[in-house]
Amino acid sequence: MLDLPLTFLHRPAQPGVRHPWLLVLMHGVGSNEQDLFSLAPHIPEHFHVLSLRAPFRMGPGSFAWFDFSIEPSGERTINEAQEAQSRALLEQVVASAASGLGIAPDHVVVGGFSQGGIMALSLLLTRPALLHAALVWHSRLLPQIVPHIAPAEAFKGKHLWVSHGTHDNVIPLANAHAIRRQAQALPLHLAYEEFAGAHEIRAAELAHTVEWLEELGIPGA
Repeated sequence: MLDLPLTFLHRPAQPGVRHPWLLVLMHGVGSNEQDLFSLAPHIPEHFHVLSLRAPFRMGPGSFAWFDFSIEPSGERTINEAQEAQSRALLEQVVASAASGLGIAPDHVVVGGFSQGGIMALSLLLTRPALLHAALVWHSRLLPQIVPHIAPAEAFKGKHLWVSHGTHDNVIPLANAHAIRRQAQALPLHLAYEEFAGAHEIRAAELAHTVEWLEELGIPGA
């Protein structure tokens, strides 16, 4: 039984898998652990799937990783203390879950949608030793994270999936372009795709993401 500092849902890997993987998923603002857990039936069976609940309660069944406000100029201001607290909790969850399930960091993937994607990207950039890859749906790079990015050599062999909607009206597409620029400056394997749509994961995007997840476990892929 996993004992983690955040509420979560767990779909175990298929019994008998010799070298299982771990996928940790994080929802967006105002949602909860049930949201991305609905994707579990689509995730390859050699993955354990953990869907986390963010620590800050907004209302009934509604949670966030950190509070933020949007200025009239469109600039976003975040609660930096809450973001740091959530990132520290995420580090604990990933390390504890991997240890509890007997999974090495090179078989760990973290992912998220919107604000959850921010958390996944931030963890990869600041603590790459904890994981093998991150997947980022419809999200953005926090400028506060950039000064804390790990040394370039720490990203050798790491993988990053980034996808975004061409008509995303919540987090504009330019944010995905900014993530891509940052990732291209690092020696990691970047998979970047844009899909017709708004702030949502549609069937084609999910299918391409799952293909990417499956290829992570293929030697030489």
